Amino acid sequence: MDSVIEFLVSLIKIVFLDLILAGDNAIVIGLAARNLAPSTQKKAIFYGTGGAVLLRIIATIVVVWLLKVPWLLALGGIMLVWIAYKLLADNDDHTDIKAGQTLWGAVRTIIVADAAMGLDNVIAVAGAAEQNIILVILGLLISVPIVVWGSTLFIKLINKFPWIIYLGSAVLGYTASNMITEEKRFAPFFEQYPVLRVLFIVIVVIAILALGYLKRASMKKRKDEHSYS
Repeated sequence: MDSVIEFLVSLIKIVFLDLILAGDNAIVIGLAARNLAPSTQKKAIFYGTGGAVLLRIIATIVVVWLLKVPWLLALGGIMLVWIAYKLLADNDDHTDIKAGQTLWGAVRTIIVADAAMGLDNVIAVAGAAEQNIILVILGLLISVPIVVWGSTLFIKLINKFPWIIYLGSAVLGYTASNMITEEKRFAPFFEQYPVLRVLFIVIVVIAILALGYLKRASMKKRKDEHSYS
């Protein structure tokens, strides 16, 4: 009986952790599929999320034994910083290509982006699973419907309120910088100087938003000049 209770408690903890960390992934799913027709969006989200979850299950099983690898969190954080910038900077001109005008283009974007930015989820779930692969698989599968719902909601919101793109990039930037500060090699320093940790996160988020805004403004200016010429 005790073992069953422990299993259920661990399962709830894994689902909770994955859902807490799933906001940025839902954003990527929504951005990747937003250029498609509504009927195709649902297919892209379903297939893309399914492929992303399958890869995440495999990755988590591997990470269960690799949690002590140095620089893992830092590398994932750096990748996520780049994704946050690209999602914002490329929205007006190239995002319609990168997000995918076709079903499989969007599916590919969702899987690749989720694989790159799902490292924090993978490590959190692997740590909570405590070597139990069944817990890993069940926990991730249970959280999938909520992630899919979140991405669908984000598509509707971003079409109505374009400024949400900036909010989305800020969320990704925060997640990325937080991952970097939690890297085992850096954590002792940031724990000793918590003010510097907050400052670092703020600088990363502001830099992503500022550079993304400048890029978008530059593309808009070139577009306007081209339309007048």
